[in-house]
Amino acid sequence: MASATATAWTTVQATADATAPAAAHATFRTASGVLAAAVVALLARRARALSADGAIAATAVGAASVAAGWDWAGLLMVFFVGSTLWSRVGRDAKAARTGAIVEKGDERDARQVLANGGVFAVCAAVFAFRATPLLQALAAGSLAAATADTWATEVGTWVGGRPRSILSFRRVAAGTSGGVTIAGTIAALAGAASISLAARVLGWPPAVAASALIGGFVGAIADSVVGATLQARRRCVACNLMTERHVHSCGQPTERAGGVDWLDNDGVNALCGIVGALVSVAGSRYAGVA
Repeated sequence: MASATATAWTTVQATADATAPAAAHATFRTASGVLAAAVVALLARRARALSADGAIAATAVGAASVAAGWDWAGLLMVFFVGSTLWSRVGRDAKAARTGAIVEKGDERDARQVLANGGVFAVCAAVFAFRATPLLQALAAGSLAAATADTWATEVGTWVGGRPRSILSFRRVAAGTSGGVTIAGTIAALAGAASISLAARVLGWPPAVAASALIGGFVGAIADSVVGATLQARRRCVACNLMTERHVHSCGQPTERAGGVDWLDNDGVNALCGIVGALVSVAGSRYAGVA
């Protein structure tokens, strides 16, 4: 009996000794992640890419990604850097085209950060404790969808041209949710491909990377469809022009003109990421990823 107890105790000690370095490494990586994410968020704040609460949210998302692994952090940086750069290209011209319609400017607030990176952050946090390829598929699909939607908006608005409604194909004003252009559609595919390629380079399973490409593009299309149908639409009481703003650029208040009142652009972006994640994980399961 004493011998069995001693053996069991020895086994417990050996297990503790084996897991201690891994736990210490994970703790150090997480602490490093918080610091690195805070530095990046601060720089983005100074560059006016993030609002104050957006910087806090971005720090949390970044820390969660590093806790899952540096490869996760790398994938998040591909999204952040690419999207930030595209938002800077032709900024003044894009603002002139869409300022009367879109509610928010270049500085991303906490809701925007979480709408684009929330699913990725949750998957990363869970992956830190239980690593499975399906979590990678969910995360990559959601991030690919966010990237595709962001690139489509930024490039489509920058290149110019009158967009058409994804449902009726009638011409709509630049900045109108549900409006698509050829340049924006190509950019959406390129954005999804950037995350897919980065995931593969970072060592993620080939099926996950391929499924993220499909999920990202489908998510961006879903964003346009939901934007054209369910997203809240408003009308200026003075100009009678359609907008997403509660106070129009002319300074007059707006009234609801359609859609679901509580579903704004941030909510649609969150749905875009969820669709991308689900399509990606379905594709990965079909390819045999468990």
